[in-house]
Amino acid sequence: MKRQKARRSRPVEYKNKQKPSTPEQQDKGGGDSPKTPLYSSLQMNIKHTRDTLGNSNDIVIREIQIGKGIDVGIFYTDGLADSKSINNFIMETLMLDFQWEESDSQGKNILFFLKSRVLTVGEVKDVSDFDAFFDALLYGDAILLLDGYTLGLVISMKGWEHRGVTEASTETVIRGSKESFNENLRTSTAMIRRRIKDPRLWVESRQLGKVTKTNIALMYIKGIVNDKVVEEVRERLDRIDIDGILEGGYIEQMIQDETFTPFPTIYNTERPDVVAADLLEGRVAILIDGTPFVLIVPVVFTQFFQAAEDYYQRWDLASLLRILRFLCFFIALLSPSLYIAITTFHQEMIPSDLLTNLMAQREGVPFPAVVMEVTFEILREAGIRMPKAVGQAVSIVGTLVVGTAAVDAGMVSAAMVIVVSITAISNFVFPSVNMAIPVRILRFPFMILAASFGLLGIIAGFIALLLHLCSLRSFGIPYMGYRQQNAENVL
Repeated sequence: MKRQKARRSRPVEYKNKQKPSTPEQQDKGGGDSPKTPLYSSLQMNIKHTRDTLGNSNDIVIREIQIGKGIDVGIFYTDGLADSKSINNFIMETLMLDFQWEESDSQGKNILFFLKSRVLTVGEVKDVSDFDAFFDALLYGDAILLLDGYTLGLVISMKGWEHRGVTEASTETVIRGSKESFNENLRTSTAMIRRRIKDPRLWVESRQLGKVTKTNIALMYIKGIVNDKVVEEVRERLDRIDIDGILEGGYIEQMIQDETFTPFPTIYNTERPDVVAADLLEGRVAILIDGTPFVLIVPVVFTQFFQAAEDYYQRWDLASLLRILRFLCFFIALLSPSLYIAITTFHQEMIPSDLLTNLMAQREGVPFPAVVMEVTFEILREAGIRMPKAVGQAVSIVGTLVVGTAAVDAGMVSAAMVIVVSITAISNFVFPSVNMAIPVRILRFPFMILAASFGLLGIIAGFIALLLHLCSLRSFGIPYMGYRQQNAENVL
C-alpha cells in the first residue's frame, strides 16, 4: 500500500516543482515532464530546432523581416510541405503585401492580425510548445515564429511529392504498402519522414564523386542506432575517392567489409516501409540521388530471408513462411549436387524400383546435369534482359518447348529436368535478389564436388561454406548473429 501511494503522489509532486528553464533540463525530468514551451527568442528556437533534428538538411529554416524590423522565422520540411504554396501564400504575402501600422497594434496582437487579415490559407493554428511544433513540422505543415513571442502559428501546407501507385519491381507483396522509392533523393527522404514523424530521425548529407557530385543522405534514429556504427559508416563514406557515383552499387562495393565473398553484407531495398522498419531496429540507411534503391547497414544473414509483408502477418504465419524460405535455400543450393552424388556414388540409397527407372533414363544420355543448369541460367538471363513484351514468351518457350524436346531427343533425362526445375523454383522464393545470386554461383562448385567425391565432397563443401559465413562481418557485426543490436562492442 505504501508503494502504491508513493507512485500516485509522484505526478502531483512533480507538477508543484518549478519548470526547468531549458529543454535539456526538462528532458531529465522523465516521462512525466511538462511540455517544453517555445522560447521568446527566435534565435533560441532556431538553435533548439537544429540541435534536436541534428541539422538535417531537409529541414528548411527561412529568416525574414516584416513590417518595421520584425524578425520572423518560417520552418518547414522539404519534400513534405508544398514549397510553392509557401512562397506564394506566406513569403510573398509577408514580404510584399504585409503592412503593419502603429494604429493596427492598438489592442491587437500581431499574431492575431496575421491570422485574421494577412495569411490567405485555409487552416492556421496556434503552437506554444516544442512537442506540437515538431509534430506539425514533421507532418508537412509550415510553422511561423516571431521574435519576442512564445506563441507561433502552424500553417497547413502539406504537399509531399508522390508518384502513381506502383508496386516495387523486385519486392512484391500481397499485403502492405504499394509505394516504392523513385530516383529523387528529397522525395525518398520525405517518404521515410511520412512514416517516422520523430525529431530523432536525423538526416546527414554528403556529396560523393569528384565529377558527378552525387548527393548522398545518411538517415538514422538518434537514441536507437548504435553510435559506433554511425561513426563507422561516416568514416567509410568519407574515404571514398572516385570520379562518379551513378548508383548505390558503386558505394556498396567500396564500403563493404569483405570483397572476396559471394554473399552480400549490405542490404538494399526500394520499399519505404522496409527502410522505416530497419531504422526502428537500429540500422542506418544510405540514400543516393538518382537511384530508387536504398542501402541498409549493418545486416545479418537472416535478414535476407525476411519479406516485406512479414511485418504485417501474424507471427506464426510469418515464422512458417520464413522456415519455408530457409528450406528453399538448401534445396536451391544442394538439390543438383545431391542428385549427382546419389545417382553416381550412392545408388544404395535409392529404392530399387526408382533406381531402375533412373538408370533406364540415364542410359544413352550424353550430357551431365551441369549442362542443363547452364542452359537454364542462359534462359533466365535472356528472360530478364529481353523486353517485357517478349521476355515472358521466351521463358515459356525455353522451359517447356526446349525442355520437352531435349528429353524426347534423349539429350537429358526427365529426372534431371525435374531436379533443375525444382531448384530454379526454389531460387525464386528468396525475397532478396542479392541472396539468390550467391546460391546460383555456389551451386556449380557443389556439383563439381558431388561429381568428384560424392556426399563426402558435399559435406566438406558445406562445412567450408559455414565457416566462411561465420567469418563474415557487416560493419563489425557478426554476419551469422541473431540481431545486430546485441553486439555493441564489436567495432
